[in-house]
Amino acid sequence: MQIKSTIFILSFFTIFCFKFLHAANPSLSLDYYKSSCPNAEAIVRKEMECAVQSDLRNAALILRLHFHDCFVQGCDGSVLLDDTVTLQGEKKAPTNLNALKGFEIIDRIKDKLESECPSIVSCADLLSYAARDATVLVGGPYWDVPVGRKDSKTASFSQVESNIPGANDGLLSIIAKFMYQSLSVTDMVALSGAHTIGMARCTNYRARIYGDYQTTATMSNIAESNLKSLKSTCPAAGGGDNNEAAMDYISPNLFNNAYYHILLRGEGLLNSDQELYSSVVGVQTSKLVKKYAEDQIAFFEQFSESMVKMGNLTNPETYVDGEVRKNCRFVNI
Repeated sequence: MQIKSTIFILSFFTIFCFKFLHAANPSLSLDYYKSSCPNAEAIVRKEMECAVQSDLRNAALILRLHFHDCFVQGCDGSVLLDDTVTLQGEKKAPTNLNALKGFEIIDRIKDKLESECPSIVSCADLLSYAARDATVLVGGPYWDVPVGRKDSKTASFSQVESNIPGANDGLLSIIAKFMYQSLSVTDMVALSGAHTIGMARCTNYRARIYGDYQTTATMSNIAESNLKSLKSTCPAAGGGDNNEAAMDYISPNLFNNAYYHILLRGEGLLNSDQELYSSVVGVQTSKLVKKYAEDQIAFFEQFSESMVKMGNLTNPETYVDGEVRKNCRFVNI
């Protein structure tokens, strides 16, 4: 009994300290660059417009980068760091390897910002702006982005695997990973709606399409055709691991609530997606899936709110030893 009490106290202390550190950071603000770089948002928006116009899929790439950044050490630009002799980055962690793209887009935006306002706008803020603009440019909601983050001088290869939800995670595991970031179940279901755009790799959905897909899906003619197409490019025996398929096969390049309709029909591409609606412990999550499927405005409003909440996850170390990188791939010399 004493051991259990001690564990509880330690766990509570850890959570309390984690929240305290986040709360103790200097507040982000909407006008942080008002004097130092007044055109910062406009520069990011213009470059994102060019990127999305050239390929609509670029929107999903940038949004994913932002998620993967914030879930490891907070939103500190650590996901953008390349490996060096003295630093192991996050890009080659198994979860990120071959999954994260769009770094060249960030490079171009950073070059423009450095020309206009040298050493002023952090890569972490750049990515936060870009993720918002990416969402808007494919039909999603707009939200004001609080800024003032600093870039980290470190990265965490190990936290990528422990913090970021996996494609085959069960619902309780996913909830735990969001709660560790101080994000609620509501935040989790709303933020998962970002899967309405973008692609998943065969290695992440093979278990699903050869597993319980036919058990959960209504198996309409459209679903049958989609499953046949998925299996043709993702063989059960292996191979084609990096072949991609849209997570929302109805409107893959449009940010809307179609993702939730797909879950209602039991056709979620990833196990982790379908768990939101089909899991036996998903009483709250299934209600939210239904709500967002029925009301796109409610989804957009919650997504915007949850994106700001996630974006406010900061790395305490950056306020002591952070910087504004000149090149988002490398710590300043």
